[in-house]
Amino acid sequence: LLSVTVSSSAAFAQQRSGTAEEQKACTRDVQKFCRPVIDQGDLTILACLKENRSKISAACNQVLKNNGQ
Repeated sequence: LLSVTVSSSAAFAQQRSGTAEEQKACTRDVQKFCRPVIDQGDLTILACLKENRSKISAACNQVLKNNGQ
């Protein structure tokens, strides 16, 4: 469903979709802005990234755009 979220650990990565490049593009943004919700699933992380869109990296923003977000 969501191919934009990222990993903070190997276990987390195994549960996520998205290419390694997409994950890498958003890892720092998720850790910086969305750490409190990181264990609440893809949709919650996506919502967090979108809420912080003006602050996230250009690369992560492009991943969101590439995935229709």
